[in-house]
This record gives sequence, structure tokens and C-alpha cells, in this order.
Amino acid sequence: MASAGCPDSLLHHPYYQDKVEQTPPSPRDLAEPEFPAQSDRISSHQEDDVDLEALMNDMNASLESLYSACSMQSDTVPLLQNGQHPRSQPRTPGARPVQPQPSPRQRVQRSQPVHITAVRRLQEEDQQFRTSSLPAIPNPFPELCGPGSAPVLATSSLPPPSQAAATKQDVKVFSEDGTSKVVEILSDMTARDLCQLLVYKSHCVDDNSWTLVEHHPHLGLERCLEDHELVVQVESTMASESKFLFRKNYAKYEFFKNPVNFFPEQMVTWCQQSNGSQAQLLQNFLNSSSCPEIQGFLHVKELGKKSWKKLYVCLRRSGLYCSTKGTSKEPRHLQLLADLEDSNIFSLIAGKKQYSAPTDHGLCIKPNKVRNETKELRLLCAEDEQSRMCWMTAFRLLKYGMLLYQNYRIPQQRKALLSPFSTPVRSVSENSLVAMDFSGQTGRVIDNPAEAQSAALEEGHAWRKRSTRMNTLGSQSPLHPSTLSTVIHRTQHWFHGRISREESHRIIKQQGLVDGLFLLRDSQSNPKAFVLTLCHHQKIKNFQILPCEDDGQTFFTLDDGNTKFSDLIQLVDFYQLNKGVLPCKLKHHCIRVAL
Repeated sequence: MASAGCPDSLLHHPYYQDKVEQTPPSPRDLAEPEFPAQSDRISSHQEDDVDLEALMNDMNASLESLYSACSMQSDTVPLLQNGQHPRSQPRTPGARPVQPQPSPRQRVQRSQPVHITAVRRLQEEDQQFRTSSLPAIPNPFPELCGPGSAPVLATSSLPPPSQAAATKQDVKVFSEDGTSKVVEILSDMTARDLCQLLVYKSHCVDDNSWTLVEHHPHLGLERCLEDHELVVQVESTMASESKFLFRKNYAKYEFFKNPVNFFPEQMVTWCQQSNGSQAQLLQNFLNSSSCPEIQGFLHVKELGKKSWKKLYVCLRRSGLYCSTKGTSKEPRHLQLLADLEDSNIFSLIAGKKQYSAPTDHGLCIKPNKVRNETKELRLLCAEDEQSRMCWMTAFRLLKYGMLLYQNYRIPQQRKALLSPFSTPVRSVSENSLVAMDFSGQTGRVIDNPAEAQSAALEEGHAWRKRSTRMNTLGSQSPLHPSTLSTVIHRTQHWFHGRISREESHRIIKQQGLVDGLFLLRDSQSNPKAFVLTLCHHQKIKNFQILPCEDDGQTFFTLDDGNTKFSDLIQLVDFYQLNKGVLPCKLKHHCIRVAL
């Protein structure tokens, strides 16, 4: 179409013929296909000596014939696949084609498909450049595209089947005080993720000791979910009466810190090496090539019967075995009791009452397929709490191995990354504060740090003594029930009120038998006294806190008045820093959070 209005003398020019046959049109020709460029017109005018006014008249005169020729050509002559017209004579290789002198109309008809081909080529190149540089976008309406124009979706842009969009599901979680919360979670959410979500919603302190408990009240079983387990997958194996509990568990990874307390030497042996030390104990458990083994006597409940039998049992990677002949561990004397692959280990809540267990230290290996039936439950019972914790910890290590260590290391790695920002930044005004002494007529600056610390302690004790004399009802009696020293501890998380000794022991066991785990409660024998329940070496001990009077003031003491405290908060603060008469310092406190 660029040669539409040119006269016959310009069309017969050989230079112009070569340009039409060989060179593709420029972008300027594509942008303005109706008219040639100004430089081309000037060069053609100078070479062929064509009058500019006559050229314009010829272009106007041939415009009508151009439109009729284009319409006739498109109606009568079919196009090939590449957009060009078919040629009647084949072209000999290596020889220049001999063409007759065409008429202006034939020249116009022949030049039209050349421009169409060029436009199509540019469009294809542009489309190819866009698809290679930009990410593939799925077509939202594939039904509107024909088979020839449907977009081709790149394989890399489609998500694999395993990474499909996770569905949402509602999960109901209960707390220790009976309250519950319904949380909407994704199907790929782990137990650690759900605990962190509940910590955020309940405004708790995230100390990486929160856990999700699988509780089966009809079976009398419960266990703490591992941090990597999927909540939805575990819920699919639970019965309708079962539920999730949100609870503290300080002993979840305590065996990594102090394995000696969890694995007695007489219970641990190795199949491939005769001797081993406590330093290599966890490495043998985490290494799949080694074969650690836990052995000892357990009370085993016979399947389908109510009787219990004391047997010699050994726990290996392949399963739990019992010996049919004393303490022999020969293969012909070992009988398989339970498998570790499709089972989980649980604690018995009330083994004596529900299953007539010989001791209170019961455990159970429950297959995942079992929901309400008790026939396939493998019920076991240890002699003491340390033995039970050894069996349960070894079961977890042999089943999950390195996954437990990775779960243990994740909070420490996060803490290491946030360590530069863990210390709060002090303002300029706080940095400019100095210790002052106003006991004399004029104030003085305290330069000695030890003197400044003692002055601060004396000021705190003086404030506590003044606060003990305060009474909300205006009474001056220091023993009045409404005094601050007798009610301020009730706002603390470690105080559990009027609960029994058995209930306090149950809470300590549920939240982990670690050294320094404690709670305070009201004394049942003395209405004015309190009891400190403390765990040490996986044993629970109780210490009575008695009130005493000195100079008309009420104090509390643990050691018959040698160390006195104005209230229970001061007592707890002191024994968190000092061991005193206790077997260990107060480290972790039992807490109940309402969801």
C-alpha cells in the first residue's frame, strides 16, 4: 500500500522494484502505510525528474482505483499460510526471476501482502518477547478462547499438586480452667503454629514451652503433640469425645539439656557397642545407623483381660518386645508387643481407677487406627516416674529422631537472630539518671555502685513496709483480711488458690517434672498459712509458709522465722534468686490461662 499513489514511471524504476522485493518496510512505513516517507519522495523526484505537482495529481487520481483493486484482490485471490499470494510459476534456485512489466493495479495488488506479512511478523516477535520476559498468567476465561487462540500455560507457572491451596477448618481448643476457643486454621498448620497463634490471641508470654495436648477422656489417655505434627491430620484420628488442650509443658525438650536424669545407666544399652557414655547417648538415639535400646521390667496388661503381668521388656527401633524367658534377649525368646511406626505413646490419666493398674506411673502405646476400642491398647506400667519418663522419651526419640532435635533448635535459632534487638534501647533521659541520697539535709550523688544497690533495696523494703500498713477498709489492724500483703499474691499466675494436694501434684506432673517447677496454694490444715509445691529430681515436695508477727507487723517465712518477707511476692522473688532452704531455686511456675 506504500506504492498506491505512485505514477507508472516511478513503478518501472529498477531501484524501487528491488526495494519492494528485498527489503521489509520500516516502522515508519507501517505507521503510515498510505504515504511514502518524505526522504523517499525527494530521492525519487531527483532521480526520475518527476514534477512534484504532477506526482500529487497522479496520486489523487489513482486513489479510487487503489481501493477497487484492493477489494478485488482480497475477494478473488486466496492467501497462503504465510500471508502471500500463490505464484503460478516456480522459482529456479540461483536464478533471478524474470517478471513482466506489471501494470499499476497489479503492482498494488502484489505489494499489499508484503506489508501484512511484516505486520504479522512484528506482532509475533513482540508476543514472543513478552511471553519470555514476563511470567505466564493463567487465562481466567478459557471457555471464551477458541482452539486456535487459546493461551498456552507454562508448566512452571502451575503449582504442583502437593502445593495446592490449603483448605480452612475450625478447631476447638480447651484450656485448663475449662474455657474453650474455636480457631480457624489451615490444613497444613502444625502444632507449633497453632500454639503461637493461641499465645498471640490469649496475650501470653511465648517462652516456647506451650504445647497442644491430645486428650481422650473416655480412654483415660493424653499426650503432647510434637511441634511438627499437622493438627488436622491428628484430629482425623480422634474420636468425637476427644479434644485438644492448650497447656504448658516445660519437659518437652528437657532431655536434650540434661539426659542423665532421663536415662538411667541400668536401662540403656547398645546393640553395636558394648560401652557408651552419657555424652554419646543422644547421638546414638539421633543416628539412624546406631541401635540404642531401653530395657527393664514393666507391668504389662494382657489383651482382653484385666490381669497385669510383670515382664522384662526392651524397646528398639523395630518395636517393643518382651522376653518369654526371664531376662533373655535372644531372638527366639523375644515377642513383639507393639510397633512404633503407626502408633503413639500416651500417659495414663487414672490408671488405677480405670484399668486397675498396679502403680500410678502408667503409659500406653495406642495405634492410630484405634479410636474408642480398648482391646488393641497396649497398657504398660512402670515402677516410678523416672522409669516412665525414660520409656516415653526413648519412644519419641526412636520414632522421630532428628525431627525432635530440629524442633528443639528452632526457638534457639530465632532467639540468636533476635539477640541484638532483645535488649531494650534506653532513652537519653534514662542514661542520664544517677543515684541520689536524700537522707541528709542536702542530696548527694552516690558514686559507689554497691552503695547505690543497697540504697535501692532499702527503699523497696521501706515501700513494702508502708504498703503493709495500708488497708482498703481503713482498718489499722495488720492482720485484717483485706490488707495488701494478704491479697496481693492472688493476682499472680503462680498462685492457684484453694486446691488440694492431689490437684497440685497433678498440675505439676502435667506441666512437666523439671527441676524448679512450682506453684503456691492455700493450706488446707492452717487457714492462715500457704504451701509451696516444688518439683526436684522428678519428685514433688511441699513446703509450708507460715505467718509470723514482728513489732506488730505480719511477715511470711519458710525457715521458722530466719528469713522473713512482708508478702508472698517478695518471698517468691527471693527464692527465684537464692536457693535458701529449698533443694533448688524456683525456676518455672505453673500457669493456667483462660482462652
